[in-house]
Amino acid sequence: MKLFGPIQAVLGLLALVLSGCAALTVERKANELLKDEFFSASPPPPSLARADLFRLSDEMRRYLQSDIAEQLKSSGPQRGLIDALYSKQQLKIDYDAETTRAAAETFRLRAGNCLSLVIMTAAFAKELGLSVNFQRVQVEETWSRSAGIYFASNHVNVTLGRPSSELRLGHREEAWLTIDFYPQTATKRVLSWRLEEDTIVAMYFNNRAAESLARGRSHDAYWYARAAVLADASFVSSYNTLGVVYRRAGHLREAEATLRHALQREPHNLHAMSNLAIVLAESGRVAEATQLNEKVAALRPEPPYFFFNQAMSSLRDGDYLQARSLLAKEVNRAPYNGEFHFWLGVALAQLGERRQAQAQLTQAIENSNTRNEHALYTTKRALLQATGALPLQLN
Repeated sequence: MKLFGPIQAVLGLLALVLSGCAALTVERKANELLKDEFFSASPPPPSLARADLFRLSDEMRRYLQSDIAEQLKSSGPQRGLIDALYSKQQLKIDYDAETTRAAAETFRLRAGNCLSLVIMTAAFAKELGLSVNFQRVQVEETWSRSAGIYFASNHVNVTLGRPSSELRLGHREEAWLTIDFYPQTATKRVLSWRLEEDTIVAMYFNNRAAESLARGRSHDAYWYARAAVLADASFVSSYNTLGVVYRRAGHLREAEATLRHALQREPHNLHAMSNLAIVLAESGRVAEATQLNEKVAALRPEPPYFFFNQAMSSLRDGDYLQARSLLAKEVNRAPYNGEFHFWLGVALAQLGERRQAQAQLTQAIENSNTRNEHALYTTKRALLQATGALPLQLN
């Protein structure tokens, strides 16, 4: 998951794996960038203990031992677990991107984002003695917004193998089963590469840091970002998030140092580059900021929400034809963004194209990231069906 926009915070899920002496150097640098003294000495937020991420609750153990015990026996632990967790007739886990959760909380609430579902699945698999591999999947970066912050996210999935005792007996690669929660990967072959569990842990804390920032909780955001850096010092997105935390807390020198470290690890990281430009501008170094922004614009001439922001201006001006055209472009390049579908529906409703507007609101509901979004878009569709119109205000 991940941050960019008016306050220019960006999160991606890009890991750079190092080894040997280089890894030690990165870890030393990570520790130098941490500034605990800038933040409250009160206890850090909950769920900072790494062991909590994959810990099974009593409810989860009962689920394995009672609810699906026969299924695990008849279908085997791999297939039985996958069918139990993700069959529409059984556990019925909802996709909810609002908060990244540890395994037990995801199970209790029956909801979670992609990373939450991966962590919960891995926790169950470990309890059953299955081998677990985490993978980053090469898909196009997706974007969403919350509280004026733009989030960029990539994708991970999990592969379950036979128990390690069976693998040692020579079972082939076909013994592995991959579980993926992302619609773009369902019908085509995609590139993927293995991630260490340390990186998954860093991703979890990084997401929690970003979510804390969106809720205005900079103190919690620091401790989560700190935990991400310490979990995997080579995970570059953690430094980007930490830099944003420092900037929002007013520590511009530390923000610059942290973002420059991210760019040393990944020189073409546009998220860190954009955030550094903001820091430089706020530090009074306008010429440097301008130069960096020009570099970002050259590498990404049509940034996320580029057409959307123009479309919103067109809606406010009453130019619904232009708004429809611009929003159609956003939907075309980001078909799984519910917000784009919703506002395209609004533009269509203003043009009297009621049937097409209803179709877009249905797409908005199906691609909503949170339960709150799902409820909101459902209410708006009902309003459209009842009145044939939609207001230009979201609330």
